[in-house]
Amino acid sequence: MEKIYNTIMEQLIYRMVRKFQSSLILCLLIWLYLIVSFPSYAGTILWDFENNTNDWKVINGNWEVKDGVYQVIRDVNIEYSLVGDEGWDDYTIEAKIRLDEHNWAGIVFRAESDMEYYVYYLSVQDNKTELWKHTEGAWVNREKIAQMPVADGVTLKNGEWYIMKIDIKSNIFTLHINGKWQMDNSDEDYSKGKVGVWAWKTTASVDYFSIEGAKIKNTQDVNPAQKIATLWGTLKGEF
Repeated sequence: MEKIYNTIMEQLIYRMVRKFQSSLILCLLIWLYLIVSFPSYAGTILWDFENNTNDWKVINGNWEVKDGVYQVIRDVNIEYSLVGDEGWDDYTIEAKIRLDEHNWAGIVFRAESDMEYYVYYLSVQDNKTELWKHTEGAWVNREKIAQMPVADGVTLKNGEWYIMKIDIKSNIFTLHINGKWQMDNSDEDYSKGKVGVWAWKTTASVDYFSIEGAKIKNTQDVNPAQKIATLWGTLKGEF
């Protein structure tokens, strides 16, 4: 009888130790997750242009929401619209853009003012991508930073949709089109600023526009509490 009792006690102690070890491991894993993930937690804002664009500021041109896209009608000058916070610094932009008529349209980033900004744009007429820096004084005051033929089999045409993605980290900018790398560039003049869409003497449409970054406050991403709950449920299933 005493032997049976000792065996039962040993099993209970073993189970308690195992449970304690599992709980300790869970706590350590979550602690590590918080340390690694939360400092780099990025918020996301997505505009799908199904409704109005009250938070967008038209600087020049005739921009309006039409049939679920943000569209500008060809004018005789630079046409662009901005959104966001002047304090945004490092972020990733993705936008689906179509050049409906004529040659030039793209994405504005690090707009420190209405006239001080960078723009990556698509050039249909010569099948190139270009990076320009606009400066104070006049709408057309600008400096070319880079120009390069589109790479990896991408061909630019009117009437076709292209997904432009720009990664901005410190003074390094990286452009992708349809998931394919196009170029890396660098400039140090503008360190932060708003974002936007841009065209020059071109009718262009934007199907969606998103931005993700550590300083993006109006997030549509899964929040930290949800991530912890999901992680806890997953880990518990492993033990």
